[in-house]
Amino acid sequence: MTGDSAWSLNDIGDQSGRTALVTGPSPDSLGHHVALELARRGARVALAGRDDAKVARTAELILAEVPAAQVDRVRLDLADLSSVRRAAEEAAALGPLHLLINNAGVMAPPYSRTLDGLELQMATNHFGPFLLTGLLLPQLVAAGDSRVVAVSSNGHRMARSAPLGEPLTTPRRYSRWSQYGATKLANLLFTYELDRRLRVAGLPVKALAAHPGFAGTHLVVNGQLGRASGGLASVLHGAVQLVSQAPAAGAWPVLMAATADLPGSTYCGPSGLGEWQGPAQVTTSSKLSHDETAQRELWELSERTVQLELI
Repeated sequence: MTGDSAWSLNDIGDQSGRTALVTGPSPDSLGHHVALELARRGARVALAGRDDAKVARTAELILAEVPAAQVDRVRLDLADLSSVRRAAEEAAALGPLHLLINNAGVMAPPYSRTLDGLELQMATNHFGPFLLTGLLLPQLVAAGDSRVVAVSSNGHRMARSAPLGEPLTTPRRYSRWSQYGATKLANLLFTYELDRRLRVAGLPVKALAAHPGFAGTHLVVNGQLGRASGGLASVLHGAVQLVSQAPAAGAWPVLMAATADLPGSTYCGPSGLGEWQGPAQVTTSSKLSHDETAQRELWELSERTVQLELI
């Protein structure tokens, strides 16, 4: 722990006049609660997700609590690079963008490859957000004081090496949990390299990261069973909720990274035992995540993969 005291929702300042795009805003997810708290404080929020019905339901839930909220919707499937490009075109109508919350992700699904030939987890958790960030960067710069926040995980500590292999090559062996850890490490390598490049370029954008601890979302169940409810899925989700904190609490570190007076490259997480739950604080990530050579090599690999030079 590097912070002196815990942060709370009361520390979020007025967000009036600011626009935030939040990916992965399914009902009762981290994205939902991040968007809700930003809207509650006056921000215009754009909900970016692939399931129109779920995104619409989250918009309804936010408006039920904050009737005056400005809520936009953007269709986005991070596993499909063409969808990411279309979403960025749609998001251009938002104008200057003050916050980009790269929250959406998948957790340990069975092995599969996307239409672009990429492994599903790395495509959704890293390459899609990398491309989206690059495409939205002009809007972030135009805002004059903006942030990109990546939602990582303590699972990044499972990674033994940086994910620098050729992304279009089929692996000899596939471990869904090892790959998940690699994608969460990629989130941090990208964040630290992005923030460094922004500073060198003198751009008015900061990059930070956060992890939610063990939050009782449907992410685990969806990854393991491919559905969020019904039969074994409901049983598993109930078991997860018994040992986890509520998604609303899991959103606190993300909100801290998005709104607190912090320098770029800051990493936020829960303050409880093992960082599984509790109020948000500034924390630390693994030694591997700070490997500058790995940061640069992943950046260059990602630019080649999505065919876009960011900075």
